Amino acid sequence: MEIIIWLVIMIPCSLLLTSIGIYAWRRKKPMWFWSGSTVSIDEITDVKAYNRENGIMWICYSLPLWISTLMGFWNISLAGIVLIIGCLGGAPFLVISYNRIYRKYKR
Repeated sequence: MEIIIWLVIMIPCSLLLTSIGIYAWRRKKPMWFWSGSTVSIDEITDVKAYNRENGIMWICYSLPLWISTLMGFWNISLAGIVLIIGCLGGAPFLVISYNRIYRKYKR
């Protein structure tokens, strides 16, 4: 039963982050990072490359969640540890990566 609960929680969460990455990659206007903020098309030199890198960033962040989801089939405790490390370690990765991407493509 715990595996079913694990999957019901993890699959939508993992899918959400992957979907954000796909959305960012395909977006025509610059993708934002912070909630409530926007990035003007005038701020970015190459919107397509900027969005592609944003998409890759989000997809990479979702990978530990997918790994953790699959690990739940074999060892739910270890899957939880991977999830915690991935989320806590990944959050600074997101901020640092986004700031690097923004600086790279900022006019």
